[in-house]
Amino acid sequence: MAQVDQTAPADPIKDLARPDVLPDPYPAYAALRENTPVFWHEPLGSWVLTRHADCLAVLTDSARFASDWRRAGEEIPAPLLSVQTLDPPEHTAIRHLLLDGFRAQDRHTLHERLDHEVKELLGDLAARPSFDLVGELAEPLALRFVTAFLGVPAPDLDWFVPMSRTVVDGMDAGLWPEKHEPAVAARAELAAYVGGWLADPPDTGLIAHVAAHADDSGVDPAVLRNSLRAVLHAGYESASRLLGNAARALLTTPGALAAFRAAGPATAVDELVRMDAPVQADARVCVADTELGGVTIRAGAPVTLLLGAANHDPLRFTHPTELRLDRAPNPHLGFGRGAHACLGASMAIRLAGSVLGTLAADHPGARAVAEPHHRRNLTLRGLDRFEVTLRPTTGEEVRT
Repeated sequence: MAQVDQTAPADPIKDLARPDVLPDPYPAYAALRENTPVFWHEPLGSWVLTRHADCLAVLTDSARFASDWRRAGEEIPAPLLSVQTLDPPEHTAIRHLLLDGFRAQDRHTLHERLDHEVKELLGDLAARPSFDLVGELAEPLALRFVTAFLGVPAPDLDWFVPMSRTVVDGMDAGLWPEKHEPAVAARAELAAYVGGWLADPPDTGLIAHVAAHADDSGVDPAVLRNSLRAVLHAGYESASRLLGNAARALLTTPGALAAFRAAGPATAVDELVRMDAPVQADARVCVADTELGGVTIRAGAPVTLLLGAANHDPLRFTHPTELRLDRAPNPHLGFGRGAHACLGASMAIRLAGSVLGTLAADHPGARAVAEPHHRRNLTLRGLDRFEVTLRPTTGEEVRT
Protein backbone atom coordinates (compact mmCIF):
# COMPACT_ATOMS: atom_id res chain seq x y z
CA MET A 1 0.00 0.00 0.00
CA ALA A 2 1.33 3.46 -0.90
CA GLN A 3 2.40 5.59 2.00
CA VAL A 4 0.25 8.66 2.62
CA ASP A 5 1.74 11.79 4.14
CA GLN A 6 -0.44 12.54 7.16
CA THR A 7 1.24 15.84 8.00
CA ALA A 8 0.53 19.23 6.52
CA PRO A 9 1.58 22.87 7.01
CA ALA A 10 0.85 24.27 10.46
CA ASP A 11 -2.61 25.55 9.61
CA PRO A 12 -3.34 25.07 5.92
CA ILE A 13 -7.08 25.48 6.47
CA LYS A 14 -7.03 28.77 8.35
CA ASP A 15 -4.50 30.06 5.82
CA LEU A 16 -7.26 29.87 3.20
CA ALA A 17 -8.75 32.98 4.81
CA ARG A 18 -5.60 35.06 4.29
CA PRO A 19 -6.27 38.13 2.10
CA ASP A 20 -3.77 36.92 -0.51
CA VAL A 21 -5.35 33.45 -0.69
CA LEU A 22 -9.09 34.09 -0.24
CA PRO A 23 -9.71 35.42 -3.79
CA ASP A 24 -8.22 32.23 -5.29
CA PRO A 25 -7.80 29.28 -2.90
CA TYR A 26 -7.43 26.69 -5.66
CA PRO A 27 -3.60 26.68 -5.87
CA ALA A 28 -3.54 26.07 -2.11
CA TYR A 29 -6.05 23.26 -2.53
CA ALA A 30 -3.90 21.77 -5.29
CA ALA A 31 -0.83 21.74 -3.04
CA LEU A 32 -2.76 19.92 -0.32
CA ARG A 33 -4.30 17.47 -2.78
CA GLU A 34 -0.90 16.62 -4.26
CA ASN A 35 1.12 16.49 -1.05
CA THR A 36 -1.32 15.56 1.72
CA PRO A 37 -4.57 14.32 0.16
CA VAL A 38 -5.71 12.89 3.50
CA PHE A 39 -4.37 14.58 6.62
CA TRP A 40 -5.19 15.24 10.24
CA HIS A 41 -5.88 18.89 11.07
CA GLU A 42 -5.31 19.43 14.76
CA PRO A 43 -7.10 22.80 15.19
CA LEU A 44 -10.29 21.30 13.72
CA GLY A 45 -9.70 17.95 15.34
CA SER A 46 -10.65 16.41 12.02
CA TRP A 47 -9.38 14.38 9.11
CA VAL A 48 -9.38 16.48 5.92
CA LEU A 49 -10.03 15.02 2.46
CA THR A 50 -9.15 16.80 -0.79
CA ARG A 51 -9.64 14.27 -3.60
CA HIS A 52 -12.84 13.80 -5.55
CA ALA A 53 -13.00 10.02 -5.10
CA ASP A 54 -12.56 10.20 -1.32
CA CYS A 55 -15.10 13.01 -0.89
CA LEU A 56 -17.63 11.23 -3.09
CA ALA A 57 -17.17 8.01 -1.09
CA VAL A 58 -18.01 9.80 2.15
CA LEU A 59 -20.97 11.76 0.77
CA THR A 60 -22.62 8.61 -0.56
CA ASP A 61 -22.03 6.38 2.49
CA SER A 62 -24.38 7.50 5.26
CA ALA A 63 -24.02 4.10 6.94
CA ARG A 64 -20.38 4.80 7.84
CA PHE A 65 -20.29 8.60 7.74
CA ALA A 66 -23.02 10.41 9.65
CA SER A 67 -24.51 13.86 9.23
CA ASP A 68 -26.28 13.33 12.56
CA TRP A 69 -23.45 13.62 15.06
CA ARG A 70 -25.63 12.14 17.79
CA ARG A 71 -24.71 8.79 16.21
CA ALA A 72 -21.19 9.40 17.51
CA GLY A 73 -22.38 10.45 20.97
CA GLU A 74 -22.38 14.22 20.38
CA GLU A 75 -25.04 16.50 21.84
CA ILE A 76 -26.68 18.63 19.17
CA PRO A 77 -28.53 21.87 20.05
CA ALA A 78 -32.21 21.65 19.14
CA PRO A 79 -32.05 24.52 16.59
CA LEU A 80 -29.55 22.46 14.57
CA LEU A 81 -31.78 19.42 14.07
CA SER A 82 -33.13 19.62 10.52
CA VAL A 83 -33.19 17.91 7.15
CA GLN A 84 -29.54 18.97 6.82
CA THR A 85 -28.36 17.23 9.99
CA LEU A 86 -30.54 14.14 10.40
CA ASP A 87 -29.82 10.70 8.96
CA PRO A 88 -32.25 7.98 7.90
CA PRO A 89 -34.78 7.01 9.06
CA GLU A 90 -35.60 10.42 10.65
CA HIS A 91 -34.15 12.19 7.62
CA THR A 92 -36.27 10.19 5.18
CA ALA A 93 -39.63 11.47 6.44
CA ILE A 94 -38.74 15.17 6.34
CA ARG A 95 -36.90 14.92 3.02
CA HIS A 96 -39.85 13.14 1.38
CA LEU A 97 -42.27 15.76 2.71
CA LEU A 98 -40.14 18.56 1.28
CA LEU A 99 -39.52 16.79 -2.03
CA ASP A 100 -43.24 16.19 -2.48
CA GLY A 101 -43.78 19.89 -1.81
CA PHE A 102 -41.13 20.85 -4.36
CA ARG A 103 -42.74 18.66 -7.01
CA ALA A 104 -46.20 20.08 -6.32
CA GLN A 105 -45.23 23.65 -7.20
CA ASP A 106 -46.07 25.42 -10.46
CA ARG A 107 -42.48 25.94 -11.55
CA HIS A 108 -43.41 27.13 -15.04
CA THR A 109 -45.26 30.17 -13.68
CA LEU A 110 -42.54 30.82 -11.09
CA HIS A 111 -39.82 30.71 -13.77
CA GLU A 112 -41.76 32.98 -16.10
CA ARG A 113 -42.07 35.52 -13.30
CA LEU A 114 -38.38 35.19 -12.50
CA ASP A 115 -37.32 35.78 -16.10
CA HIS A 116 -39.51 38.88 -16.28
CA GLU A 117 -38.08 40.28 -13.02
CA VAL A 118 -34.52 39.57 -14.12
CA LYS A 119 -34.97 41.34 -17.45
CA GLU A 120 -36.66 44.30 -15.80
CA LEU A 121 -34.08 44.67 -13.02
CA LEU A 122 -31.11 44.37 -15.37
CA GLY A 123 -32.72 46.93 -17.65
CA ASP A 124 -32.96 49.39 -14.75
CA LEU A 125 -29.39 48.71 -13.64
CA ALA A 126 -28.08 49.16 -17.18
CA ALA A 127 -29.07 52.84 -17.02
CA ARG A 128 -26.60 53.44 -14.18
CA PRO A 129 -22.84 53.94 -14.55
CA SER A 130 -22.21 50.93 -12.28
CA PHE A 131 -23.79 48.95 -9.46
CA ASP A 132 -22.98 46.32 -6.82
CA LEU A 133 -23.94 43.01 -8.36
CA VAL A 134 -24.07 41.35 -4.93
CA GLY A 135 -26.19 43.77 -2.92
CA GLU A 136 -28.33 45.14 -5.74
CA LEU A 137 -28.88 42.06 -7.89
CA ALA A 138 -27.85 38.68 -6.49
CA GLU A 139 -29.11 39.02 -2.93
CA PRO A 140 -32.52 40.65 -3.55
CA LEU A 141 -33.28 38.39 -6.51
CA ALA A 142 -32.32 35.23 -4.60
CA LEU A 143 -34.48 36.18 -1.62
CA ARG A 144 -37.47 37.07 -3.80
CA PHE A 145 -37.12 33.84 -5.78
CA VAL A 146 -36.87 31.49 -2.80
CA THR A 147 -39.72 33.16 -0.89
CA ALA A 148 -41.91 33.14 -4.01
CA PHE A 149 -41.29 29.39 -4.16
CA LEU A 150 -42.19 29.12 -0.47
CA GLY A 151 -45.33 31.19 -1.16
CA VAL A 152 -44.61 33.94 1.38
CA PRO A 153 -43.56 37.60 1.25
CA ALA A 154 -39.84 38.26 1.26
CA PRO A 155 -38.56 39.47 4.64
CA ASP A 156 -36.84 42.81 4.90
CA LEU A 157 -33.31 42.54 3.48
CA ASP A 158 -31.86 44.76 6.20
CA TRP A 159 -33.01 42.22 8.81
CA PHE A 160 -32.57 39.01 6.89
CA VAL A 161 -29.14 39.44 5.28
CA PRO A 162 -27.18 40.08 8.53
CA MET A 163 -29.05 37.17 10.17
CA SER A 164 -28.20 34.89 7.26
CA ARG A 165 -24.57 35.94 7.28
CA THR A 166 -24.34 35.18 10.99
CA VAL A 167 -25.47 31.63 10.26
CA VAL A 168 -22.86 31.33 7.51
CA ASP A 169 -20.12 32.68 9.78
CA GLY A 170 -21.03 29.96 12.26
CA MET A 171 -20.20 27.30 9.69
CA ASP A 172 -16.55 28.19 10.26
CA ALA A 173 -16.82 27.96 14.04
CA GLY A 174 -14.32 25.09 14.09
CA LEU A 175 -11.69 27.69 13.23
CA TRP A 176 -13.28 30.68 14.96
CA PRO A 177 -15.25 29.32 17.97
CA GLU A 178 -16.69 32.71 18.85
CA LYS A 179 -18.91 32.40 15.76
CA HIS A 180 -20.81 29.38 17.13
CA GLU A 181 -23.24 30.82 19.68
CA PRO A 182 -24.41 33.78 17.56
CA ALA A 183 -25.08 31.35 14.70
CA VAL A 184 -27.14 29.01 16.91
CA ALA A 185 -29.17 32.01 18.10
CA ALA A 186 -29.66 33.24 14.53
CA ARG A 187 -30.88 29.80 13.43
CA ALA A 188 -33.36 29.76 16.29
CA GLU A 189 -34.65 33.23 15.38
CA LEU A 190 -35.06 32.26 11.73
CA ALA A 191 -36.85 29.05 12.74
CA ALA A 192 -39.26 31.05 14.91
CA TYR A 193 -39.88 33.38 11.97
CA VAL A 194 -40.67 30.41 9.72
CA GLY A 195 -42.90 29.02 12.47
CA GLY A 196 -45.11 32.05 11.98
CA TRP A 197 -45.64 31.01 8.37
CA LEU A 198 -46.67 27.53 9.46
CA ALA A 199 -49.07 28.89 12.05
CA ASP A 200 -50.79 30.99 9.40
CA PRO A 201 -49.86 29.35 6.09
CA PRO A 202 -50.32 30.94 2.67
CA ASP A 203 -52.70 29.50 0.09
CA THR A 204 -49.99 28.41 -2.34
CA GLY A 205 -46.30 27.52 -2.35
CA LEU A 206 -44.12 25.05 -0.50
CA ILE A 207 -45.21 26.31 2.94
CA ALA A 208 -48.86 25.68 2.06
CA HIS A 209 -48.10 22.12 0.95
CA VAL A 210 -46.02 21.32 4.03
CA ALA A 211 -48.59 22.82 6.42
CA ALA A 212 -51.36 20.77 4.79
CA HIS A 213 -49.43 17.48 5.10
CA ALA A 214 -47.46 18.04 8.31
CA ASP A 215 -49.79 16.10 10.59
CA ASP A 216 -49.60 12.99 8.42
CA SER A 217 -45.85 13.12 7.90
CA GLY A 218 -44.71 12.00 11.35
CA VAL A 219 -42.14 14.80 11.41
CA ASP A 220 -41.50 16.52 14.73
CA PRO A 221 -42.83 20.12 14.54
CA ALA A 222 -39.49 21.58 15.70
CA VAL A 223 -37.61 19.62 13.03
CA LEU A 224 -40.14 20.81 10.46
CA ARG A 225 -39.60 24.46 11.42
CA ASN A 226 -35.84 24.02 11.39
CA SER A 227 -35.97 22.30 8.02
CA LEU A 228 -38.04 25.06 6.43
CA ARG A 229 -35.61 27.55 7.94
CA ALA A 230 -32.86 25.58 6.23
CA VAL A 231 -34.71 25.70 2.90
CA LEU A 232 -35.10 29.47 3.20
CA HIS A 233 -31.54 30.08 4.33
CA ALA A 234 -29.72 27.55 2.16
CA GLY A 235 -31.81 28.42 -0.87
CA TYR A 236 -31.03 32.10 -0.49
CA GLU A 237 -27.33 31.68 0.29
CA SER A 238 -26.64 29.02 -2.34
CA ALA A 239 -28.42 30.99 -5.06
CA SER A 240 -27.02 34.43 -4.23
CA ARG A 241 -23.44 33.23 -3.73
CA LEU A 242 -23.53 31.06 -6.82
CA LEU A 243 -24.73 34.02 -8.83
CA GLY A 244 -21.98 36.27 -7.47
CA ASN A 245 -19.21 33.71 -7.97
CA ALA A 246 -20.43 32.82 -11.46
CA ALA A 247 -20.74 36.45 -12.54
CA ARG A 248 -17.21 37.10 -11.31
CA ALA A 249 -15.89 34.25 -13.44
CA LEU A 250 -17.81 35.34 -16.53
CA LEU A 251 -17.03 39.03 -16.27
CA THR A 252 -13.32 38.59 -15.59
CA THR A 253 -12.63 35.86 -18.19
CA PRO A 254 -12.22 37.14 -21.77
CA GLY A 255 -14.86 35.75 -24.12
CA ALA A 256 -16.77 33.97 -21.35
CA LEU A 257 -20.13 35.67 -21.93
CA ALA A 258 -20.12 34.60 -25.59
CA ALA A 259 -19.06 31.08 -24.57
CA PHE A 260 -21.94 30.99 -22.07
CA ARG A 261 -24.45 31.62 -24.87
CA ALA A 262 -22.87 28.96 -27.06
CA ALA A 263 -22.83 26.30 -24.31
CA GLY A 264 -26.34 26.94 -23.04
CA PRO A 265 -27.32 27.86 -19.48
CA ALA A 266 -27.62 24.38 -17.96
CA THR A 267 -24.21 23.13 -19.11
CA ALA A 268 -22.50 26.46 -18.50
CA VAL A 269 -23.87 26.91 -14.98
CA ASP A 270 -22.75 23.39 -14.09
CA GLU A 271 -19.19 24.35 -15.03
CA LEU A 272 -19.42 27.63 -13.12
CA VAL A 273 -20.48 25.67 -10.04
CA ARG A 274 -17.52 23.31 -10.46
CA MET A 275 -15.12 26.17 -11.00
CA ASP A 276 -16.04 28.21 -7.93
CA ALA A 277 -18.83 26.57 -5.96
CA PRO A 278 -20.54 28.31 -3.05
CA VAL A 279 -20.22 25.17 -0.91
CA GLN A 280 -16.49 24.64 -0.44
CA ALA A 281 -16.57 22.25 2.50
CA ASP A 282 -18.80 19.77 4.28
CA ALA A 283 -18.39 17.60 7.35
CA ARG A 284 -19.33 14.15 8.54
CA VAL A 285 -18.44 11.98 11.51
CA CYS A 286 -17.17 8.45 10.98
CA VAL A 287 -19.27 5.82 12.76
CA ALA A 288 -17.45 2.68 11.55
CA ASP A 289 -13.73 2.23 10.94
CA THR A 290 -13.08 2.96 7.25
CA GLU A 291 -10.01 3.19 5.03
CA LEU A 292 -9.77 6.24 2.79
CA GLY A 293 -6.75 7.17 0.72
CA GLY A 294 -4.54 4.70 2.53
CA VAL A 295 -5.52 6.03 5.98
CA THR A 296 -7.75 4.29 8.49
CA ILE A 297 -10.44 6.64 9.77
CA ARG A 298 -11.58 5.44 13.18
CA ALA A 299 -15.16 5.51 14.40
CA GLY A 300 -15.86 8.78 16.21
CA ALA A 301 -13.42 10.82 14.10
CA PRO A 302 -14.72 13.92 12.33
CA VAL A 303 -14.09 14.18 8.58
CA THR A 304 -13.93 17.47 6.69
CA LEU A 305 -14.47 17.32 2.94
CA LEU A 306 -12.84 20.10 0.93
CA LEU A 307 -15.30 20.02 -1.95
CA GLY A 308 -13.63 23.00 -3.60
CA ALA A 309 -10.44 20.94 -3.86
CA ALA A 310 -12.34 17.87 -5.07
CA ASN A 311 -13.97 19.90 -7.86
CA HIS A 312 -10.50 20.75 -9.22
CA ASP A 313 -9.08 17.24 -8.93
CA PRO A 314 -7.13 16.41 -12.14
CA LEU A 315 -7.81 12.72 -11.50
CA ARG A 316 -11.50 13.46 -12.20
CA PHE A 317 -11.53 16.56 -14.43
CA THR A 318 -9.46 17.30 -17.52
CA HIS A 319 -7.68 20.66 -17.25
CA PRO A 320 -9.53 21.49 -14.02
CA THR A 321 -8.12 25.00 -13.67
CA GLU A 322 -9.65 26.05 -17.00
CA LEU A 323 -13.19 27.41 -17.28
CA ARG A 324 -14.72 25.22 -19.97
CA LEU A 325 -18.36 26.22 -20.18
CA ASP A 326 -19.21 23.32 -22.49
CA ARG A 327 -17.71 20.70 -20.14
CA ALA A 328 -19.86 17.57 -20.11
CA PRO A 329 -20.27 15.34 -18.29
CA ASN A 330 -19.50 17.36 -15.19
CA PRO A 331 -19.66 15.26 -11.99
CA HIS A 332 -18.82 18.10 -9.61
CA LEU A 333 -19.70 17.95 -5.94
CA GLY A 334 -20.86 21.55 -5.68
CA PHE A 335 -24.31 20.54 -4.44
CA GLY A 336 -23.22 17.43 -2.58
CA ARG A 337 -24.27 13.87 -3.35
CA GLY A 338 -26.17 11.08 -1.70
CA ALA A 339 -28.93 11.42 0.86
CA HIS A 340 -27.99 15.01 1.68
CA ALA A 341 -27.66 16.37 -1.85
CA CYS A 342 -28.92 19.94 -1.97
CA LEU A 343 -32.72 20.09 -2.23
CA GLY A 344 -32.68 23.51 -3.86
CA ALA A 345 -29.91 22.90 -6.42
CA SER A 346 -32.28 23.18 -9.36
CA MET A 347 -33.58 26.53 -8.05
CA ALA A 348 -30.07 27.97 -7.70
CA ILE A 349 -29.13 26.75 -11.18
CA ARG A 350 -32.35 28.19 -12.68
CA LEU A 351 -31.77 31.61 -11.09
CA ALA A 352 -28.14 31.72 -12.24
CA GLY A 353 -29.11 30.59 -15.73
CA SER A 354 -31.77 33.28 -16.00
CA VAL A 355 -29.55 36.13 -14.82
CA LEU A 356 -26.40 35.10 -16.67
CA GLY A 357 -28.31 34.18 -19.82
CA THR A 358 -29.94 37.62 -19.85
CA LEU A 359 -26.58 39.26 -19.25
CA ALA A 360 -25.02 37.37 -22.15
CA ALA A 361 -27.91 38.04 -24.53
CA ASP A 362 -28.90 41.60 -23.63
CA HIS A 363 -25.73 43.06 -22.11
CA PRO A 364 -22.72 41.48 -23.84
CA GLY A 365 -20.58 44.45 -22.82
CA ALA A 366 -21.06 43.78 -19.10
CA ARG A 367 -17.77 43.94 -17.23
CA ALA A 368 -16.19 44.49 -13.85
CA VAL A 369 -15.17 48.01 -12.93
CA ALA A 370 -13.48 47.16 -9.63
CA GLU A 371 -11.89 44.18 -7.93
CA PRO A 372 -14.47 41.86 -6.36
CA HIS A 373 -14.33 41.56 -2.57
CA HIS A 374 -14.86 38.16 -0.93
CA ARG A 375 -16.48 37.55 2.42
CA ARG A 376 -14.20 35.89 4.98
CA ASN A 377 -16.04 32.56 4.83
CA LEU A 378 -14.41 29.22 4.05
CA THR A 379 -17.31 26.75 4.22
CA LEU A 380 -19.64 28.84 2.08
CA ARG A 381 -17.74 30.92 -0.46
CA GLY A 382 -19.09 34.18 -1.79
CA LEU A 383 -18.58 37.83 -2.61
CA ASP A 384 -19.20 40.77 -0.33
CA ARG A 385 -19.23 43.32 -3.14
CA PHE A 386 -18.67 43.30 -6.91
CA GLU A 387 -18.99 46.57 -8.81
CA VAL A 388 -19.91 46.06 -12.47
CA THR A 389 -21.31 48.02 -15.40
CA LEU A 390 -23.66 46.93 -18.14
CA ARG A 391 -22.86 49.85 -20.40
CA PRO A 392 -21.02 49.23 -23.68
CA THR A 393 -17.28 49.77 -23.56
CA THR A 394 -16.32 53.37 -24.32
CA GLY A 395 -12.68 53.17 -23.31
CA GLU A 396 -10.16 50.83 -21.83
CA GLU A 397 -11.77 48.21 -19.60
CA VAL A 398 -10.69 47.90 -16.00
CA ARG A 399 -8.45 44.87 -15.66
CA THR A 400 -9.29 42.51 -12.82
